[in-house]
Amino acid sequence: MKSPQFEYVRPGSLDQALAILAEHGDEAKVIAGGQSLVPTMNMRLAAPSLLVDLNHVPGLTGIELRGKWLRIGALTRHAEMARSPEVARHAPLLARAAPYIAHAAIRNRGTFGGSLATADPASEWPACCLTLGARIHLASRDGTRVVPAEEFFEGVYQTAIEPHELITHVEVPAATDSMLYGFDELTRRKGDYAIVGLAAQARVGAKGPLKLFRRDDRRLHEVRLGFFGVGETPVLAQRAAAALEGKVLDAEAIQAAQAALADDFEPLSDLYTSSEAKAHMARVLLGRVLNALSGDHSA
Repeated sequence: MKSPQFEYVRPGSLDQALAILAEHGDEAKVIAGGQSLVPTMNMRLAAPSLLVDLNHVPGLTGIELRGKWLRIGALTRHAEMARSPEVARHAPLLARAAPYIAHAAIRNRGTFGGSLATADPASEWPACCLTLGARIHLASRDGTRVVPAEEFFEGVYQTAIEPHELITHVEVPAATDSMLYGFDELTRRKGDYAIVGLAAQARVGAKGPLKLFRRDDRRLHEVRLGFFGVGETPVLAQRAAAALEGKVLDAEAIQAAQAALADDFEPLSDLYTSSEAKAHMARVLLGRVLNALSGDHSA
């Protein structure tokens, strides 16, 4: 199938892009990589009357450490994320997730901001941003605003972005030596969207007002477990995380977290996988990721 007819404009500045969005509202869609938008247009699931190409707008790319935050431009390609030394050093969770995203051709064109704006509940970047506590920066002709990842994803393909806004960049907290990160997903075939996936982080070490890090203290704190593929948005498994708080990551703690997971969410079934099967997969995946965090890579 082919898309409906549309007009196309290629602004050369952010101000020009925002002016176009303010004028056309819901009738306009921004495009950068086009890896999600173009297929939905070809299937007649989306029919914008105007495409606003952001690829020639300066200032929307780049990866840079700014204080305690890693700043990632919205137009940064998935492949750039995968090979960036700054991402590997300051956002290891994103570096681990990047190779799981689709296939090489899509990673070469698709963008970080585009994935967040699409908000597919089975995609990797939204869950990672939720787990990390990222901040999404939005711009419009009215000014700028910052939306925490916890408030950004509102439903299937629904976000807090208004029609006249676009994502300019995202900030994620820079990793420290006391942080642990884990990522894994289950798919039917390599490159498919996840049936169930998990992005995890935790701080290891003694808990106190100074949060001093001691290598001989293996207790977990500030655990965040971001599941994707199980609901209309990525989901933080708060009860499973609470079961791990202050615990050494051993077999008993892992089993307690798996047991608590049943109270965190009831996965939505899809065309291929029942809710019960997804719940079992989520429990297995949690065990795998936690075993990997503990240093047991046999799981």
